Amino acid sequence: MNGAPKLATMKLAALRLATRRLATALVLAGAFSAMVLAPGLVHAQDSQPAATPAAARKLGTVKSISGTTITLKVDASPDVTVTVQDGARIVRLAPGQTDLKTATPMTLPEVQVGDRMLVRGKPGDNADSLVAASIVVMKQADVAQKQQHERDDWQKRGTGGIVSALDAVGGTINVAVNPTLNITVKTSKDTGFLRYAPASVKFADAQKGTFDQIKVGDQMRARGDRSADGKELTAEEVISGTFRNIAGTITAIDATSGTITIKDILAKKTVVVKITADSQMRKLTPKMAQGLAFFLKAPAGAAQGGAPAGAQPASGAAGTNGAAGANNGGPPGAGGPRPGSAPDFQQILSRIPNVTLAELQKDDAVMAVAMQGGAGPEVTAITLLGGVEPILTASPNGGGAAALFSGWNLGTPGGEAGPQ
Repeated sequence: MNGAPKLATMKLAALRLATRRLATALVLAGAFSAMVLAPGLVHAQDSQPAATPAAARKLGTVKSISGTTITLKVDASPDVTVTVQDGARIVRLAPGQTDLKTATPMTLPEVQVGDRMLVRGKPGDNADSLVAASIVVMKQADVAQKQQHERDDWQKRGTGGIVSALDAVGGTINVAVNPTLNITVKTSKDTGFLRYAPASVKFADAQKGTFDQIKVGDQMRARGDRSADGKELTAEEVISGTFRNIAGTITAIDATSGTITIKDILAKKTVVVKITADSQMRKLTPKMAQGLAFFLKAPAGAAQGGAPAGAQPASGAAGTNGAAGANNGGPPGAGGPRPGSAPDFQQILSRIPNVTLAELQKDDAVMAVAMQGGAGPEVTAITLLGGVEPILTASPNGGGAAALFSGWNLGTPGGEAGPQ
C-alpha cells in the first residue's frame, strides 16, 4: 500500500536532480557569452593620477565617430558624447594589462567603432557630454583575440559543477562534476573570486566575491592547474552563483509584461517568470525530447547505444561556449567522449532552435533556470527550455536522471566548455 507514495517521492527526487544538472548546463551555455570585454581598462582607472574634483571618467564602447566627436556607449549608463580636444593623450593598451607604462601612443583616426575606451576629462556643456583630456583604448581585434585565448584556457584548465561540500579552514570546495566524479578545488589567498550579480549570468556583470559567499548547492566553475589524477584543481579563479530551477507547465502568458506563469512541480507552487532580452529560450524537437526521456527511463541500456535518437551532435560540433569534442569524464587531454559515456548535452543544447515568447502556449511543459530579479516574488529567466513533456512525464529513477544529466554540468576534466 505504501509503494505508490514511495515511488512518487523517488520520481520527484530524481526530477529535482535532473533539473539541477540541467540548470548547470543551461547556465554554462550562456553564462560566459558576455565576458568582460576589457578588464584591464577598469583597473587602468586606478593607475591614473589623482583626479581633480571636476574630472570625470567614462568607460564604454565606441558607438560612432565624427571628426573629433565620439559617441561612447557607456556600460550601464546612457550614451556620452566625447569631444577630443587638441593635445588629448590617446594610448593603446593590450587587453589584460593594467599598467599604462605598457601602453603605446595612437592617433584619433586609428580609433574604430567597436573599440573599448576609457575617457578621462571634464564634463561638457551637457550632462551627457565629456571633454577628453586622455583616452585609453583597447582595440576590438585585440579584445577578440584575448577572449579566444581565455576561452581556450578555460576549456583546457577549467572544471565546474555543483558545490557539494565546503571547508572554510582548508579553503577547499568539493564540486560534483557529475554523479560519479567529484573534484576538490583548492583555493588560496591568491585565488580570485567572482560572484554572479543579481538577475544576471553575464561574466561582465559578475562582482568580486569571497570564499564565504559560496554555498552548498551553488553552481561553480574554477580555472587552474589540475593534479595528475584530475581529482584536484588548484584554483586561480572561481566564479559561482545561486540559481533557481523550475519545471512544470505554463498556466498563463502575459506578452505585454513579458512574463509567464509556471506551475512549478518542484516547489509545488506557481511562479511568475520574467522574460528579458537576455533570456535564452529554446525548444526541444519531439524526437530529441523522446530520446532524452528514453535516457531517463533506461539510462543503463541507453548508455550502451550512445546519444538519444536525434540528439547526437556532429563530430567536432562546437557547443555554445566554443568547446568542441567535449570530454565526458575522460582523462585530461582526451578529445572526445568515451565509448558508452553520456553524450555531450552542452553541444546538444547549442543546436536546439531558439523560440520567442509568442511561440509558447498555455499548458506547454517547460524547464527553466532563473535568478531572483528583485525584492518581489518574480524571477528572471536565464534560460527556458520548451518541448520537455516527455521528460517531465517519464518515470526516472535517481540513476537514470544522473546518467542523462551528467553531460549537462559545468564541465569535466580534459575538454569541457569554458567561458569566453
